[in-house]
Amino acid sequence: MSSDRSLNSSLGRHASLGRRGLLAATLALAACESDPTPVVEDSVPPGSQSLQLTSDGRVRPRAGGREGEYRLGANDRLRITVFGQPTLTGEYTLDGNGTLAFPLIGEVKANGMTTNELQRAIVTKLEPDYLVNPSISAEVLTRRPFYVIGEVQKPGNYPYVTDMTALNAVAIAGGFTYRAKTTQFYLKRLDQDGKMVRVVAKPDTLVRPGDTLEVRERYF
Repeated sequence: MSSDRSLNSSLGRHASLGRRGLLAATLALAACESDPTPVVEDSVPPGSQSLQLTSDGRVRPRAGGREGEYRLGANDRLRITVFGQPTLTGEYTLDGNGTLAFPLIGEVKANGMTTNELQRAIVTKLEPDYLVNPSISAEVLTRRPFYVIGEVQKPGNYPYVTDMTALNAVAIAGGFTYRAKTTQFYLKRLDQDGKMVRVVAKPDTLVRPGDTLEVRERYF
């Protein structure tokens, strides 16, 4: 009889511990999902190429997709050449708002522009008050990095790679931890209005410069 009571007591304690563990995991999951950042659908940015992942793991343009150009953003580093004006020619880095500080003309809001659009914006500000018929070229030297956080071996920021998928980004960050949820992630990015949003991403979702890839923990 005493043995039965001890067994029942032991089973009760184990069941209680099991319930507590389940409750803790549920609360942790709820905390993870409490991020107030709004979730939106992924979309092709203006002027970007429409891409698809092929069966052999390569990325190619979709049928009917138009070739796009890189859109500038915060922390991009550029070389701007003003022909015949060595004091204006040089390397420039966009600030945290994607704004270019340029001699003579001050600030140029370059966020979301292509290099061609930026060239035209600078020409418009320089002419005719400072230069007559200026000739300008702009090229991107270093694209803003992307970030990987959560259940990866080496969280941090990394140089952007063209046509990089979420799975490629995880590989660059050293791969998954054993706790990682490996089939679905979040990408945090600024939308066109400068607001932070989250995109539900799969392994083949394309990562953009400046994105933060969040690899979540699996609980069950």
